[in-house]
Amino acid sequence: MGASEFRFFLSCDINSPVTFRIDKLDGILPVHKPTDSGVVSGAEDKRPELYIECALYIDGAPFGLPMRTRLNTTGPPYCWNELISLSSKYRDLTAHSQLAITVWDVSCGKDEGLIGGATILLFNSKMQMKSGKQKLRLWQGKEADGSFPTSTPGKVPRHERGELERLEKLMNKFERGQIQSIDWLDRLMLKSLDKIKEQDSSKHGNSYLYLVIDFCSFEHRVVFQESGTNLLITSPIGSTNEFVTVWDTELGKFNPSEHKQLKLARSLDRGIIDRDLKPSNNERKSIQRVLKYPPTRTLSGDERQLLWKFRFSLMSEKRALTKFLRCVEWSDVQEAKQAIQLMYKWEMIDVCDALELLSPLFKSEEVRAYAVSVLERADDEELQCYLLQLVQALRFERSDRSRLSQFLVQRALQNIQLASFFRWYVAVELTDHVYNKRYFSTYDLLEQSMKKLPPDVNGEDGNKLWQSLVGQTGLTAQLVSITREVRNVRGNTHKKIEKLRQLLSGLHSELTYFEEPIRSPLTPSVLIKGIVPGESTLFKSQLNPLMLVFRTEDEGSCKVIFKKGDDLRQDQLVVQMVWLMDRLLKLENLDLCLTPYKVLATGHDEGMLEFIPSRSLAQILSEHRSITSYLQKFHPDEHAPFGITATCLETFIKSCAGYSVITYILGIGDRHLDNLLLTDDGRLFHVDFAFILGRDPKPFPPPMKLCKEMVEAMGGAESQYYTRFKSYCCEAYNILRKSSNLILNLFYLMAGSTIPDIASDPEKGILKLQEKFRLDMDDEACIHFFQDLINESVSALFPQMVETIHRWAQYWR
Repeated sequence: MGASEFRFFLSCDINSPVTFRIDKLDGILPVHKPTDSGVVSGAEDKRPELYIECALYIDGAPFGLPMRTRLNTTGPPYCWNELISLSSKYRDLTAHSQLAITVWDVSCGKDEGLIGGATILLFNSKMQMKSGKQKLRLWQGKEADGSFPTSTPGKVPRHERGELERLEKLMNKFERGQIQSIDWLDRLMLKSLDKIKEQDSSKHGNSYLYLVIDFCSFEHRVVFQESGTNLLITSPIGSTNEFVTVWDTELGKFNPSEHKQLKLARSLDRGIIDRDLKPSNNERKSIQRVLKYPPTRTLSGDERQLLWKFRFSLMSEKRALTKFLRCVEWSDVQEAKQAIQLMYKWEMIDVCDALELLSPLFKSEEVRAYAVSVLERADDEELQCYLLQLVQALRFERSDRSRLSQFLVQRALQNIQLASFFRWYVAVELTDHVYNKRYFSTYDLLEQSMKKLPPDVNGEDGNKLWQSLVGQTGLTAQLVSITREVRNVRGNTHKKIEKLRQLLSGLHSELTYFEEPIRSPLTPSVLIKGIVPGESTLFKSQLNPLMLVFRTEDEGSCKVIFKKGDDLRQDQLVVQMVWLMDRLLKLENLDLCLTPYKVLATGHDEGMLEFIPSRSLAQILSEHRSITSYLQKFHPDEHAPFGITATCLETFIKSCAGYSVITYILGIGDRHLDNLLLTDDGRLFHVDFAFILGRDPKPFPPPMKLCKEMVEAMGGAESQYYTRFKSYCCEAYNILRKSSNLILNLFYLMAGSTIPDIASDPEKGILKLQEKFRLDMDDEACIHFFQDLINESVSALFPQMVETIHRWAQYWR
């Protein structure tokens, strides 16, 4: 539903009984006065026995039979939680319908049984029916007055309302889903609300009684209308300048007049005239503004019409094709045919724009096939940058053996690295209960096509090549079994490491030397022959990840981390983006010494990671007190600034700048000193990406993770090296902003995936990503903007307290 739409039901159309729930009575009941004999009549012996009487009044007169709740003696507080259904129906209500509610105590004599009453209107001043919880203040000693206007209104007078009433009104909206839920913030809010209630209670001394009732909530708002009246006829307007609300029931519906005008404007006859049309200066400016829109922005009706009108003059502008194809009414056969003919005559678009045409927005098979033809121009390295998203885009195809799936299989057959990653990306999606048939079809096509390959120069035929890939699945299955057995070992980490080595040498000794070499899942160009048990170990953490050393065919070794119980698909996506951004920066001759280590999800809760020799900043600061002291140990230079070689210091500054920018753009959360790692040569890099696109378990996170110790290692905030760091940040940010459409298109293709932080709200996540690029600013303005962000992050001292808590948690693991 668009932000401008207002959907509603009419009260005259609802043929259901008026229903609400009596929730509870808060406050202290009044003490009964003594009888004439001077004795309190049973007040010491009898507990109050309360019931509530509810009556409907229409225009001041009783309507239907009153209803009563059951007796309640369990208070205070007195909780009924009882559903009341009146004999009257919603269609019978008028604008001045009100509910009169009276509380009675039958444990007392007849004259003293009245506790109090209150009245509430069913419709608000906007003629919308009230919904959700309502808190009514009882008029003690008075029976609810159903006349109009009433003498016992349940609403607290405006001049008496305080902070508690304002918060309870917001709480009502929250419970109805009108305010977004944020788990950690909700818990803080509820605790604060309880404190405010306690303070308010002690301040007023519980002098008032409050009754809480809960009105029925419908799917949409209920707007009052009497039966048989015309909705569009408003009440006569007097001489005063009043605003009158009129509900437009045709809002957002099909408009025959506009549709006819659109058909005439886009008819084939108009095409002859449109060929010679040239935009005016103002129209050209409007067109250029539209062409700069990000792919996430929806075009308005006027913008669509403008691009269609000047489509012939835009054919030499390759950026305009994707925007033009958004303007097409694909349900119109003739218009769609005309658009396809123009598409093939258009200036050839870039690969970045071709990715946009594979998004769920474009259903036409011809358009998607055209996008694939553009992708054919990409080399293997570039294609690998987009491979993960292209596999996800198979969800949006109209058939199982689409042009896209055939293209990906053909390219995989030409490059074993592409084939290995492609097989894994598809295999992980086989558990998708909606699209598993499509992915099974693609997997089968890859298998059958590869097995038909003739022998290569080394005599390796397609069947043997396929077996070298399938062997990866068998390897991961055995590693899962080993991980489970190691976790079941009681004792410290040392005992678990011993068990791991025993399993690799004994029960799973076939893993020490494979029968046939298999391709490394992380680096398919490398053949691995087995695991070295004596050098393999595991990490001290809850999931006990394995650190395995593999023998390679060239008599070398490679270290791999295997994790079971953690969804690595999100880490895989983030590291892929780091790799892509590193490539984009290097194309602009800016190498920021990034470390896009390899990650491969082999299932929804398992996967492999490349092991990079490094240490966490938490460990470094604990042992060496500063980053500078740590780097001096490996790269000392007495004559250089800070006693570190210039190369090592430059590497550190560049890597800090690169990851500061990337983590800001991708909205990486939960940054602490244990997932910031540093290599011996000064390269800083991030790991563990469980929170992305703005999500963070910590309250008030800084825009980017740049801790005080990192700034001190650059010589402090006033040094020339810190200034150089900020310069690298701003340069990298502006370079990546130029490729914002590419990054947004790649995330748009992930919209259908089941990765947690994307699946929760794909549209919102992509819009958050777009916001980080600040496309409304020019490069110069962005330099000032990003420098302010850096200063804000450095001065954010609050996270330091959280770091201490996190280190305590790690220590006691």
